Amino acid sequence: MDHRDYLRRAVEVSRQSRAHGNTPFGAILVGPDGEILMEQENIEVTDHVCTGHAETTLAQRASETYDKGFLWDCTLYTTAEPCAMCAGAIYWANIGTVVYALTEKKLLAMTGDNEQNPTFDLPCREVFAKGQKAIQVVGPFEDLAEEVAEVHQGYWK
Repeated sequence: MDHRDYLRRAVEVSRQSRAHGNTPFGAILVGPDGEILMEQENIEVTDHVCTGHAETTLAQRASETYDKGFLWDCTLYTTAEPCAMCAGAIYWANIGTVVYALTEKKLLAMTGDNEQNPTFDLPCREVFAKGQKAIQVVGPFEDLAEEVAEVHQGYWK
Protein backbone atom coordinates (compact mmCIF):
# COMPACT_ATOMS: atom_id res chain seq x y z
CA MET A 1 0.00 0.00 0.00
CA ASP A 2 1.13 3.56 -0.58
CA HIS A 3 0.24 6.83 1.15
CA ARG A 4 -2.89 7.32 -0.96
CA ASP A 5 -4.26 3.88 -0.03
CA TYR A 6 -3.88 4.63 3.68
CA LEU A 7 -5.39 8.09 3.24
CA ARG A 8 -8.38 6.56 1.47
CA ARG A 9 -8.83 4.24 4.45
CA ALA A 10 -8.77 7.32 6.71
CA VAL A 11 -11.49 8.83 4.49
CA GLU A 12 -13.59 5.70 5.10
CA VAL A 13 -13.08 6.14 8.84
CA SER A 14 -14.24 9.76 8.49
CA ARG A 15 -17.40 8.51 6.75
CA GLN A 16 -18.02 6.21 9.71
CA SER A 17 -17.47 9.13 12.07
CA ARG A 18 -20.15 11.16 10.31
CA ALA A 19 -22.52 8.19 10.23
CA HIS A 20 -22.09 7.89 14.02
CA GLY A 21 -23.09 11.54 14.50
CA ASN A 22 -19.62 13.02 14.81
CA THR A 23 -17.69 15.46 12.70
CA PRO A 24 -16.34 13.80 9.55
CA PHE A 25 -12.70 13.22 10.41
CA GLY A 26 -10.71 10.01 10.62
CA ALA A 27 -7.18 8.87 11.36
CA ILE A 28 -5.29 5.60 11.25
CA LEU A 29 -2.00 4.44 12.73
CA VAL A 30 0.25 2.32 10.53
CA GLY A 31 3.14 0.31 11.93
CA PRO A 32 6.65 0.08 10.49
CA ASP A 33 5.68 -3.06 8.56
CA GLY A 34 2.68 -1.36 6.88
CA GLU A 35 0.04 -2.99 9.06
CA ILE A 36 -2.88 -0.81 10.15
CA LEU A 37 -2.67 -0.89 13.95
CA MET A 38 -5.52 1.44 14.94
CA GLU A 39 -8.33 3.45 13.42
CA GLN A 40 -10.04 6.37 15.08
CA GLU A 41 -13.06 8.55 14.37
CA ASN A 42 -13.74 11.92 15.94
CA ILE A 43 -15.65 11.53 19.21
CA GLU A 44 -16.14 15.08 20.46
CA VAL A 45 -19.74 15.61 19.32
CA THR A 46 -21.48 12.50 20.62
CA ASP A 47 -19.29 12.07 23.70
CA HIS A 48 -18.85 15.80 24.49
CA VAL A 49 -15.08 15.49 24.66
CA CYS A 50 -13.35 18.77 23.75
CA THR A 51 -10.15 16.90 22.86
CA GLY A 52 -11.96 14.19 20.90
CA HIS A 53 -10.38 14.84 17.54
CA ALA A 54 -9.47 11.66 15.68
CA GLU A 55 -5.72 12.36 15.78
CA THR A 56 -5.59 13.31 19.48
CA THR A 57 -7.67 10.31 20.51
CA LEU A 58 -5.59 7.99 18.34
CA ALA A 59 -2.33 9.40 19.77
CA GLN A 60 -3.62 8.84 23.30
CA ARG A 61 -4.70 5.27 22.57
CA ALA A 62 -1.42 4.53 20.79
CA SER A 63 0.65 5.86 23.69
CA GLU A 64 -1.29 3.62 26.08
CA THR A 65 -0.66 0.58 23.86
CA TYR A 66 2.85 0.98 22.41
CA ASP A 67 6.16 2.31 23.69
CA LYS A 68 7.62 5.54 22.37
CA GLY A 69 10.44 3.82 20.51
CA PHE A 70 7.99 1.77 18.49
CA LEU A 71 5.71 4.76 17.82
CA TRP A 72 8.62 6.75 16.41
CA ASP A 73 8.67 4.26 13.52
CA CYS A 74 4.89 4.50 12.96
CA THR A 75 2.89 6.78 10.68
CA LEU A 76 -0.35 8.56 11.48
CA TYR A 77 -2.56 9.11 8.44
CA THR A 78 -5.33 11.68 8.65
CA THR A 79 -7.87 13.17 6.30
CA ALA A 80 -7.08 16.78 7.22
CA GLU A 81 -3.94 18.46 8.48
CA PRO A 82 -3.67 18.07 12.26
CA CYS A 83 -4.67 21.15 14.24
CA ALA A 84 -2.34 22.58 16.88
CA MET A 85 -3.88 20.37 19.61
CA CYS A 86 -3.55 17.21 17.52
CA ALA A 87 0.00 18.08 16.46
CA GLY A 88 0.88 18.45 20.14
CA ALA A 89 -0.62 15.07 20.98
CA ILE A 90 1.23 13.44 18.08
CA TYR A 91 4.45 15.06 19.28
CA TRP A 92 4.03 13.89 22.87
CA ALA A 93 3.04 10.37 21.75
CA ASN A 94 6.30 10.27 19.75
CA ILE A 95 4.69 9.28 16.45
CA GLY A 96 7.45 9.91 13.92
CA THR A 97 5.55 10.58 10.70
CA VAL A 98 2.28 12.31 9.81
CA VAL A 99 0.62 12.09 6.41
CA TYR A 100 -2.45 14.18 5.57
CA ALA A 101 -4.64 14.82 2.56
CA LEU A 102 -6.29 18.22 3.05
CA THR A 103 -4.63 21.41 4.33
CA GLU A 104 -5.99 23.31 7.31
CA LYS A 105 -6.66 26.28 4.99
CA LYS A 106 -8.85 24.16 2.67
CA LEU A 107 -10.63 22.75 5.69
CA LEU A 108 -11.35 26.29 6.91
CA ALA A 109 -12.80 27.12 3.49
CA MET A 110 -15.26 24.22 3.93
CA THR A 111 -16.16 24.75 7.59
CA GLY A 112 -16.25 28.55 7.62
CA ASP A 113 -17.02 30.00 11.02
CA ASN A 114 -18.91 26.94 12.26
CA GLU A 115 -18.59 26.85 16.04
CA GLN A 116 -17.92 23.08 15.97
CA ASN A 117 -14.66 23.63 14.12
CA PRO A 118 -13.03 26.99 14.93
CA THR A 119 -10.05 26.12 12.77
CA PHE A 120 -6.57 27.44 13.59
CA ASP A 121 -4.49 28.94 10.81
CA LEU A 122 -1.39 27.18 12.12
CA PRO A 123 0.15 24.49 9.91
CA CYS A 124 1.30 21.38 11.77
CA ARG A 125 4.78 21.78 10.30
CA GLU A 126 5.10 25.04 12.24
CA VAL A 127 3.99 23.35 15.48
CA PHE A 128 6.46 20.48 15.01
CA ALA A 129 9.27 22.91 14.08
CA LYS A 130 9.02 24.45 17.56
CA GLY A 131 9.72 21.09 19.21
CA GLN A 132 12.85 19.05 19.72
CA LYS A 133 11.91 16.11 17.47
CA ALA A 134 12.20 15.88 13.70
CA ILE A 135 8.68 14.62 12.99
CA GLN A 136 8.30 14.01 9.28
CA VAL A 137 5.23 15.56 7.62
CA VAL A 138 3.99 14.41 4.22
CA GLY A 139 1.17 16.25 2.52
CA PRO A 140 -1.05 17.67 1.34
CA PHE A 141 -2.31 15.28 -1.31
CA GLU A 142 -4.22 17.65 -3.58
CA ASP A 143 -5.38 14.78 -5.80
CA LEU A 144 -7.40 13.41 -2.84
CA ALA A 145 -8.94 16.75 -1.83
CA GLU A 146 -12.24 16.00 -3.59
CA GLU A 147 -12.59 12.62 -1.87
CA VAL A 148 -12.02 14.21 1.52
CA ALA A 149 -14.29 17.18 0.78
CA GLU A 150 -17.11 14.89 -0.36
CA VAL A 151 -17.44 13.48 3.17
CA HIS A 152 -17.91 17.03 4.49
CA GLN A 153 -20.56 18.10 1.94
CA GLY A 154 -23.72 19.25 3.69
CA TYR A 155 -22.26 18.77 7.17
CA TRP A 156 -21.12 22.32 7.94
CA LYS A 157 -24.07 24.68 7.88
